[in-house]
Amino acid sequence: MKFLAISGSARRASTNTAMLYALRSAAGPAHTLSVYDRVGELPVFSPDRELPEPPSEVAALANAIADADGLILASPEYIRSIPGGLKNAIDWLVSRNEVIGKPIVLAHASHRGDEMLQQLRTVLATLSERFSEQLFLRFHLMKLSPQEIAEHLSAPRHQEEMCRFLEAFARYCGPA
Repeated sequence: MKFLAISGSARRASTNTAMLYALRSAAGPAHTLSVYDRVGELPVFSPDRELPEPPSEVAALANAIADADGLILASPEYIRSIPGGLKNAIDWLVSRNEVIGKPIVLAHASHRGDEMLQQLRTVLATLSERFSEQLFLRFHLMKLSPQEIAEHLSAPRHQEEMCRFLEAFARYCGPA
């Protein structure tokens, strides 16, 4: 299976991004996992810019999504809500075909953010009928540096948890 993990953070030292890179390391030979960590580079959404061709940054994201068997989203919460960069990325995808029927799950790198997660679940369930609320990966990683997150998640029990999550997602990504 080919997974695309999208970080909803524009921050270079993001805990969610670091968690996704650790998840990529746990993927092993059975799966490939690419991390998209550039939501902050997408232009502000405008329907006027969708046609005839979207901006190159948007086209690159859409192509990566089209090439993936499933999407894993991880995001911080900002002011109890979805960060603007992630919401902007989703806005660019709403009228595109790449996400229709695409399996989507969430991962989260904090013990907080439940209100944002609920908002994101609502948005993703609207975006794709293959959004799974049941498959969810969560680690409590706040205030750790990316290097500390990599070390923490390299523990065998965390590696096993991430592998189980990826295996369950791979089964979910199978034929609808």
